[in-house]
Amino acid sequence: MLASESSLIYISTQMPNPKGNPDNLKPIKSDREEPLTEQVNLRVTKTMKEELSTKNDPPEFCRRAIQEALDKDKGK
Repeated sequence: MLASESSLIYISTQMPNPKGNPDNLKPIKSDREEPLTEQVNLRVTKTMKEELSTKNDPPEFCRRAIQEALDKDKGK
């Protein structure tokens, strides 16, 4: 085998999940009118993130703030 051919050989191994693969993964239950099925990622300032992390339930705080802004925008 030539030296240049050796770079074409790949060994594919699947890395195991270091935290394991729990069998108890279940969908998030909620008593909401509409289920939480979608994700949104956004960038914020460091100050905003620090202040947000002080809230009891940061994801719910963000959901409420977004919903309030959407409702306000609809009212225009």
